[in-house]
Amino acid sequence: MPDVAVFSKGRSVSDQQPKLPNRQMPFSEAFTDLIWRDWTPYDSGLPDPLPATDATAARRHALAALFPGERLVVPAGGLKVRSNDTDHRFRPHSAFAHLTGLGTDREPDAVLVLEPTDDGAVPTLFFNPRAARTDEEFYASSRYGEMWVGRRESLDEMAALSQVPCASLSTLPDALAKNADSTRLRVVRGASAQVTAMVDEIRAGQAASGASAVAGAAEADDEFETAVSELRLVKDPFEIEQLRAACEATAVGFEAVIAGLPEAVRRGRGERWVEGLFGLHARHLGNAAGYDTIAASGDHANTLHWIRNDGDLRPGDLLLLDAGVELDSLYTADVTRTLPVSGRFSPAQRQVYEAVLEAQQAGIDAARPGATFSDIHEAAIAVIARKLFDWGILPVPVADSLDLVNGGHHRRWMVHGTSHHLGLDVHDCAQARLEHYRLGTLEPGMVVTVEPGLYFKSTDLMVPEELRGIGVRIEDDIVITATGNEVLSAMLPRDPDEVEAWLARVIGA
Repeated sequence: MPDVAVFSKGRSVSDQQPKLPNRQMPFSEAFTDLIWRDWTPYDSGLPDPLPATDATAARRHALAALFPGERLVVPAGGLKVRSNDTDHRFRPHSAFAHLTGLGTDREPDAVLVLEPTDDGAVPTLFFNPRAARTDEEFYASSRYGEMWVGRRESLDEMAALSQVPCASLSTLPDALAKNADSTRLRVVRGASAQVTAMVDEIRAGQAASGASAVAGAAEADDEFETAVSELRLVKDPFEIEQLRAACEATAVGFEAVIAGLPEAVRRGRGERWVEGLFGLHARHLGNAAGYDTIAASGDHANTLHWIRNDGDLRPGDLLLLDAGVELDSLYTADVTRTLPVSGRFSPAQRQVYEAVLEAQQAGIDAARPGATFSDIHEAAIAVIARKLFDWGILPVPVADSLDLVNGGHHRRWMVHGTSHHLGLDVHDCAQARLEHYRLGTLEPGMVVTVEPGLYFKSTDLMVPEELRGIGVRIEDDIVITATGNEVLSAMLPRDPDEVEAWLARVIGA
């Protein structure tokens, strides 16, 4: 990649990269006089609104109604250094994306502010608009300059995209300090250290002047972060369609992996080959993989978050593939299939697979409006515990194992939960309160995973020898409906006979 230019223009919020004088190339007067001349003028037309903006105004209104009279601050976050002077690819904080509709790569250092009014709140999006070509930023800033990162939006263009009035980030400090003595501030603290420090400085001034708004600031921010998380528990129609599309794209990636299984076996280090194949389709059909792909062959499948993906694929092994495409809107799928590398399950593999499938179906059947979130897990693990007992593995009766206070023995072979909420984050709504998450009631519009598994490590002497080294997980994404649920990832086969037919169709296995 090109060497980094050094740019020292002051920014009110952004975290500039360090100066590197040992590599800085000075810009001559002749160059700076030439660089701005003879460019095609920018198009004067405005872009169409982003698709999510049909829903974002309602989301902002709902959030403001929870905190009347308060100034709400939601940063996108900034670029994060990967190593030295190279940054990770930017992804905005999920609360910011949810409330603005801005997804892929938009918008480093931006901040959404909901300003209280008598009847709700007025939003303003503060960001760094593109600089004029006569500005040093145009050619010298490797983070914001058009020569380095491409054309960025003007204030008017960003306002058209987001359907939110926009202002330069340089005006943010004054906007946050306005009427500080009479206006309480809340901020999503984890999104941007710079913005949080700015808010805390204003609060310190409030405290010095005797204002009461600073009292309980940390608790207020925690409450706010919980609210923006719980706001996503029930998905609106746009979100459900995005998650449906993410599942459809994920199915394309899974089929490409199946087509590539013979080559993955032949080349060695086949887990990396599988990861790469899925990543290719995730980048082509969406923004990226929604999380680090788990491509676990053989005994690696018994490591729940196996993301090293450096093992071989061997004939006769199972491949546990846990992967999801994240769309440009940042909504992600989360699907797992366990596939026989040679195209056929062995009797022992099929025994474990069918047990997990039965447990998953029990969990899906339990996922209905009015049920609790935990009902899904309880239905699935009841099957898991019974199977373990029938096979002579579970050392206590099923009922004793399902007593999680004094039992839980089955968790040796399935230590994780069966479900989580899904959306902009693969583990969505993570800051929601216990009573609204694990103990909460399922409602139409909620999207959750159902993903039981059985994991028999090769070193586990409590497991019959023929089952050791077998790890199986089956995971689907479902949306709760008025009458039950819909499996959004149903286009991917689950039945073992259908899985074998799928592999035979794609690769002739």
